[in-house]
Amino acid sequence: MKFPIGIQSFEKMITEGYCYVDKTDLLYQLVKEGAIYFLSRPRRFGKSLLVSTLKNYFSGKKELFKGLAIEKLETEWKEYPVFHIDFNGSNFTVPGTLEDILEGTIKGWEREYGKSQDYTDIGKRFAYVLKQAHKQSGRRCVVLIDEYDKPILDVLDTGIKGEQEETLLEDRNREVLKGFYSVFKAADDDLQFVLLTGVTKFSQVSVFNGFNQPADISMDIRYEALCGITQKELEHYFAGPISDMADREGISKEEMTGLLKRQYDGYHFSKAMTDIYNPFSLLNAFATRDMQDYWFRSGTPSYLIRLLAHTDENLDELTGKYYDPQEFVDYKANVEKPLPMIYQSGYLTIKDYKPRRGTFLLDFPNNEVKKGFVSLVASDYFKPQRENVNSWIQDLIDALEEGDTDKLHKLFTSFLADIPYTMRRKQDERERERYFHYTFYLIFRLVSVYTVYTEKEQSEGRVDCIVETPDYVYIFEFKLDGSADEALRQIEEKGYARPYASDRRLIYKIGASFSSQTGTIDDWKIQG
Repeated sequence: MKFPIGIQSFEKMITEGYCYVDKTDLLYQLVKEGAIYFLSRPRRFGKSLLVSTLKNYFSGKKELFKGLAIEKLETEWKEYPVFHIDFNGSNFTVPGTLEDILEGTIKGWEREYGKSQDYTDIGKRFAYVLKQAHKQSGRRCVVLIDEYDKPILDVLDTGIKGEQEETLLEDRNREVLKGFYSVFKAADDDLQFVLLTGVTKFSQVSVFNGFNQPADISMDIRYEALCGITQKELEHYFAGPISDMADREGISKEEMTGLLKRQYDGYHFSKAMTDIYNPFSLLNAFATRDMQDYWFRSGTPSYLIRLLAHTDENLDELTGKYYDPQEFVDYKANVEKPLPMIYQSGYLTIKDYKPRRGTFLLDFPNNEVKKGFVSLVASDYFKPQRENVNSWIQDLIDALEEGDTDKLHKLFTSFLADIPYTMRRKQDERERERYFHYTFYLIFRLVSVYTVYTEKEQSEGRVDCIVETPDYVYIFEFKLDGSADEALRQIEEKGYARPYASDRRLIYKIGASFSSQTGTIDDWKIQG
């Protein structure tokens, strides 16, 4: 089986025999039920392949769709004038880049369809081209724009000035795009279909001002699986590669499927809660027969790092909470509120939906993203120990798997003691509480990549942390400036260990006190 790693051309995939997951039934539904769409998905999630597939469909290339679902659905196969713009692959931090790309693209179309001497504005020139293409072909036009927001994301919050040094390049690029996209209102009679894809939905200072708002299908139940790979598709198209990986690891096919699910599955884009796998990581894993963090290693967006540097919100204050969709769907270009950008970039996803309240639970989609993103944040948070965090986590996991509670105690004490006083110095009691909770949140989120971890509500209250390994269960309760006895008493009184009463594994109840003065564990007791 040939895996299309890095290939975004539908024609190349089909003609050269690469594996193609057939989404053409959804594509047919999309083009028949609407006209102007916007789709947000994380990077490397198949948006460019979707655009390429639509381009070939609207070009009437029936032969490429032989054997696919759409072959039985489409009967006309009309050829339309297709205008495709791909903002991928360009560096928009250089002033003038956006203007140069648009100018070069429009000139190419003008050579094909004609140029009006009456217009110099880029938007009006494009509108004229669309009118001429409609007139000459007898059919309305199709416009496909891939990564529409990249010219803004590249310069978001960078402070880079435009060519005239009067305005920020971020504002300049936004104004250029607003002028260009305004063409869709003027050219409405000449348009058959429009799709814009990107990562974010800019709403407040919108590039869509002045043109018919596209139908946002990013959370539409009908199109949740338009990009990415579902569980059904995984088992249908990739049964062979899963078996090969299972044989190589010496485990069953079911166990390998479970590992792949934990590592790469977990995305949900609507109330339907259909499980969607990250296609980039999944295909790389099949190609190499090795499970690695392919998507995360392919690059963390610089705009997201810049955004996180501005916010005062800790990761534990963003994750594992229910939100109204307007809190994370509409990006309002506000660096003080990073949640929408983190969600739309694919680092958080929907994990539950409460119909009565209309709210969504947001958390990490899978182990790959959790490990990568928490490691990124932890490395910045624990700056002096940046190089040691991951090796320390591995030592901690070894101690957990070996049941070595003395080693656990030493590891926690030494690691926390090495954090400089200037970093943990908090005058306000609330800030001391935040530092205390966030420190342990980051530690145990990193541990959870390799073990079973819960921080959940039980019938008698919220347990701080439970870590499960094949042979041991650890129930942790931490107190800030309290005592280990107080922590153990809470474990007993609240019955945190009751769910494990019949468990064959050895249960360790660990009570610990964290001192805000010394910044480390000053009291630690265990009941086994």
